[in-house]
Amino acid sequence: MNSMSSRCDVPGHADLEGLMSQSGAYRFGIAAVEPVDGRSAAAYDQWIAAGCHDTMDYLDRYADVRRDPSLLLEGARSMIVAAFPYAAPVLPGEGKLRFAAYALGDDYHEVLRRRLEGAAEVLRQRWGGLTRVCVDTAPLRERYWAVRAGLGFIGLNCQLILPGAGSYFFIGTILSTVDMTPDAPCRLSCAGCRRCVVYCPGQALDGNPSHPSLDARRCLSCLTIEHRGPLPSGVRLGRRVYGCDTCQIACPHNRMADPVRPLPEFEPRPELLELTRDDLLSMDQQRFSTLFRHSAIKRAKLAGLQRNALSVEPD
Repeated sequence: MNSMSSRCDVPGHADLEGLMSQSGAYRFGIAAVEPVDGRSAAAYDQWIAAGCHDTMDYLDRYADVRRDPSLLLEGARSMIVAAFPYAAPVLPGEGKLRFAAYALGDDYHEVLRRRLEGAAEVLRQRWGGLTRVCVDTAPLRERYWAVRAGLGFIGLNCQLILPGAGSYFFIGTILSTVDMTPDAPCRLSCAGCRRCVVYCPGQALDGNPSHPSLDARRCLSCLTIEHRGPLPSGVRLGRRVYGCDTCQIACPHNRMADPVRPLPEFEPRPELLELTRDDLLSMDQQRFSTLFRHSAIKRAKLAGLQRNALSVEPD
């Protein structure tokens, strides 16, 4: 343990603003590390019990860690939750395929981890203690903690919505053993217009205002990325082969948001905007590995993308 951790000063939001801005975070907040509240934990358990996580078995693992983030880092006292902007959806040209906006740039796991590890190193130098960076791979309920840290609220589309900025953001966290002054949780809520619920092409959203939920068995984003095996009968993808942005495009919080410039790494790759169904169906593994190098789209694998492309209308 770094001896600096014995210093009596307790960093707060203002102390970290410069550091987090340099990391590329658009907005951040601080939450005290403590167990997830009982109501939220019970809602998650019920969601799992109902099978709404589809084939994503990893969501049913490490339940104890998911309820108590202190198990991710021994002695953790504070959590910095940061939002990093990506580009808004780009509608493809005629005959072109649709990929989720978040996946059109570099892999956010790599980008955010690199940026947050740099910030974590500075934290250790200034205030001591231990840190752990988490970017979507640890059993940590990022959106729950983003609300606790005051970044925004969960909409009926189950997305984290930053007031005035919308939902086109990634979430990254830094756990620390140093006590930090927490920010006030966000007490806002979705306007309840239900546009996302109505326009969801799979009718996957339940519209529950107190604990919004989705059924991954019907969500086109989950089906095209995470689902293993043949697609369920009757699924209509349109031009989608990886993800779905419909619930975000329909959301007034995005339509009325102030423009936010994405990080350079998340600018859409032009070559992905030009792909057609035939391009994907004729693609070999070497071409796939080259085209999607350092891309989140690798997660679906070539076989998954080609499975999806077979459900897309011919060019």
